[in-house]
Amino acid sequence: MSYLVLARKSRPQNFDEVVGQKPIVRTLKNSIARERIAHAILFSGVRGVGKTTLARIMAMAINCEAPPAERPCNKCRSCLDIVAGRSLDIEEIDGASNNGVDNVRELREKVKIMPTSSRCKVIIIDEVHMLSISAFNALLKTLEEPPEHVYFIFATTEIHKVPVTILSRCQQYELKKISELELIAHFKKLVEGEGFTVEESALSLIARESGGSVRDGLSLLDQMFSFGEKNITSTDVVEMLGLVGREVLMELTRALLDGQRQTVFATLNEVFDFGVDLKRFMEDLLGNFRTLLLLSMHGCEKLVELSEAEFDEFSELARRFSTESIHLKLTQLMAAAESLQHAAQPRLTLETSLLKVIEAGNVMPLSAVLGQMDRILPQLKELGELKAQAVASATPTKVQSRGEENTPGKKPEPPVAEVSEADSPAPVPEELPPPPPDEEELCEPEPPTAPPPHPASPAPQAPFSADSSSSVDCAAIKKKWPEYIAQVDSEVEWMAAVLQDALEVTVQEGDPCRIVVHYEDETSCSMLRQSANMEILERHALDFFGRAITLSLTATEEDKSDENSPRAMRKRLANDPKVRLTTEVFLGQVGEVRIRSKAMQKKN
Repeated sequence: MSYLVLARKSRPQNFDEVVGQKPIVRTLKNSIARERIAHAILFSGVRGVGKTTLARIMAMAINCEAPPAERPCNKCRSCLDIVAGRSLDIEEIDGASNNGVDNVRELREKVKIMPTSSRCKVIIIDEVHMLSISAFNALLKTLEEPPEHVYFIFATTEIHKVPVTILSRCQQYELKKISELELIAHFKKLVEGEGFTVEESALSLIARESGGSVRDGLSLLDQMFSFGEKNITSTDVVEMLGLVGREVLMELTRALLDGQRQTVFATLNEVFDFGVDLKRFMEDLLGNFRTLLLLSMHGCEKLVELSEAEFDEFSELARRFSTESIHLKLTQLMAAAESLQHAAQPRLTLETSLLKVIEAGNVMPLSAVLGQMDRILPQLKELGELKAQAVASATPTKVQSRGEENTPGKKPEPPVAEVSEADSPAPVPEELPPPPPDEEELCEPEPPTAPPPHPASPAPQAPFSADSSSSVDCAAIKKKWPEYIAQVDSEVEWMAAVLQDALEVTVQEGDPCRIVVHYEDETSCSMLRQSANMEILERHALDFFGRAITLSLTATEEDKSDENSPRAMRKRLANDPKVRLTTEVFLGQVGEVRIRSKAMQKKN
C-alpha cells in the first residue's frame, strides 16, 4: 500500500475535528440540527484552511442516516460510501478543468436525475471562480431554483472573481487563517500520534512558516519526519527550510535597539554567509519589531501570537525601550526592505540601512518633553525672582535709623550701615559689595547714580564713573554694545542672535539710560519684546554696564517702493541669478539674507 501523506491522512471527518473555524462550524451544525440547510453554500478563504474539507463534511451530514444532531456519524452506509469515494450521488468537480458552458449544461441534465442510494444529490465545485462568464450565466437559473433533492456547495480562494449574481444566490462563509497557537496545538497531537518528538520552538517555526494554512504546515511537518530523527529540534527546521535561526534574529534585534554596531555587522555577515533569502530575512526581522511594538503598547498584548517562552523574552526586551523608539526603527526597516527590492548591491544597501537604524537612537515622546518643561519653567522663574531680589538688595535705597523697625507683614529690608558724624561706616555683610570710601556719599538720602554690580555677575570690563557726563556714558555704552551682546550670547544664544540682526542701535540720555534697538519689521523683534525676555536683557545690561538701563525695541516702517530699502535689497539678493544657480547646483535653499547696517556701510 502506498504511503498516505499527513495532509490526507489527518483530514477531518466531522465538524469537531475542524481546526480554527469555530463560528462557521457552529453555524453549519445548527443548520443541520434545525434542518435549515441552504440549497447553495459558498466557502471562501486562503489555501489550506478547510474549504473542501467542510464541503465534504456537509455532503456527508446532508445524506447521513443518523439523527440531525449527530450528523455526520461516519458509521452509516451513506457516510462510509462518501468517505470511500464510491457514492454516485456526490459529484465533486474541478472548476479549472470543467469551466465551459458545455460542462454546466451537462451538469444541469445530471441534477434532474433522482439520487440512486442517498437521500440527496450534492454537487461540489472546487475553485468555482475559474468558471467562464458563459458557464456562470448558464448556472444561474438552476442555482436559483434547484430541484428539492439537489444541493450546491462551492469553494474558492478568489471570491472577488465570482460574479455578484452567483454570490447573491449562495450562503457565504469566509474562512479565516489559522492562528499559530491553534496550529501548534494541532501539530502536537499529530506528532504524538506519529511517534515523534518535536521541540516547541521547532513547532513554532513550522506554524509560522505555514502562514495560517493547515495543509502547508502538515506538508512541512511531513517533510521534517523524513529529514530528522525521532527527536526533531529547531536547528533541524532552520537547516532544512533555509531560515535564519531565531537566536540570530533576536541577537540582531537587540543589537539594533542597543546601538551595537559591531554585533549588527557580525550577525549580518553570518546571515550572508549562510546564503538566506534577503526578502524572507527582512520579513522575519520586521516581524520581530512588530511584535516589540505591540508589546510596548498597553492593551495590544493579545494581538501577539507567541509561545510562552518567546512572549516573556519579547516582553522583557520591549520594556527597555519606548514605543516611539521602536516605531521609528520599524519605519526605517520598512524603508530598507523597500529599497532592497531595486538595489544593485543588496548587501551594501542593507548594511547602510541598518546603520541608519542604529543611529536613530532613543526617541522621547513630546508629552514627556513638555512635562519636563512644565517642571523646569517654574524653577527658572523662581530663580529669576531670587536674582532680581539680590540685585535690588545690592542697591541701598535709604538709610535706616537705629530705632526704626521693619513693618510687620512686609519683607525685611536689606541691612544698611548706621552712620553718625563721629563714627566711621559700619561693616556690611559679605554678600554685599563693599561701600564706597566716601563717608558723605553714603549718608546722602538719594541712591547713588551708578549702583554697584550684582555680586554673582562678572564685573564690567569698563566701569563708568559717576562723575562722567551723560554724553560720555552714552558713547561708552554704544561702544561696549557688541561686548554686551557677546555676554548675552554666552547664556541665551537666541536673544543674542536677534540683537545682532538689529539695523541700528541708539543711546538716549536720561536716568536711567535708554537704549533703542531698531529693526526692519515687527516680526524681527516680536519674540524679544515679551516682558519676560525684556527683563532678562535689562538684568544683563545692569550687570554689564553697572548702571540701570532701559531697553526699547522699535520697528522701522520702510517705504516698499524704495528700491534701496533693506527689504528690497534682500529680495534682489535672494533672486540674484548667481544665488539661484548656486542653490540649484548644491540642492540648497536660501535661509537668510543679511545686509550691513547703515553705520557699518559708513564705517567702511
